[in-house]
Amino acid sequence: MPSFTPGKFVWFEHMSPDIGEAQAFYQALFGWSTQAVPMGEASYPMIQNRGQGIGGYRKAAATAPTHWICFVSVPDVDASFDAIKAIGCRTMQSPADYGPGRIAAAADPTGAAFALWRGMDGDPPDGPAPVGSWHWTELWTTDEKKALDFYKGLFDYGVDTMTMPGGHTYNVLTMGGVPRAGVMKGAGPDGRSTWVPYVSVSDCDATLAKALLLGATQLLAPTEVPQVGRFAVLSDPLGAPIGVIKVAPDGH
Repeated sequence: MPSFTPGKFVWFEHMSPDIGEAQAFYQALFGWSTQAVPMGEASYPMIQNRGQGIGGYRKAAATAPTHWICFVSVPDVDASFDAIKAIGCRTMQSPADYGPGRIAAAADPTGAAFALWRGMDGDPPDGPAPVGSWHWTELWTTDEKKALDFYKGLFDYGVDTMTMPGGHTYNVLTMGGVPRAGVMKGAGPDGRSTWVPYVSVSDCDATLAKALLLGATQLLAPTEVPQVGRFAVLSDPLGAPIGVIKVAPDGH
């Protein structure tokens, strides 16, 4: 039987006007390869890390901000989508069968886009993220309270609050006591609320330096948090924010 982890972010797609440029950057930075997967009459460029499918690339309108859209596992895509519509949030893609599951997309009340997902084969199991795969997902929002109220109400997350270096508040969304995502005051390079996924790396500083040589821009300098790890955030050459983290030996 498939195993599901509602509330966990389980898939990630890079949305940009230039898939080729995105592929070249991430292959050089993380060693990701791309596999063309047949999808109806077209093919889907799936991101592979060490032979494991972890995401994909999708063409976005030239006028749309380049970003990573993060897919959260839900028990019922249609029910969650209807709940989002009922509270007046912007919807972006109505529920539809897509590959091995069902998808919909919307924006939260602060403007951050995200996707809903229910896969036929279940969700990836919890466990340490291999180098080059996803370790964490974080919302940078212009309105913490509004965002927290939305995600708690929609997905029934719990919230743990902690104080980070520098004194700012960091909120951890939990499901069944398991940390699933972070929420903090902030915005992407364009000033909008955005979800930021983090990739596990073997050396945070070296990965950031390599990214900058490949045309990325630093958004957050390397920062150490005890029992979490050393992390940094960059904007790729197309403008999408993404984090890198060297997980602490006792990190989660």
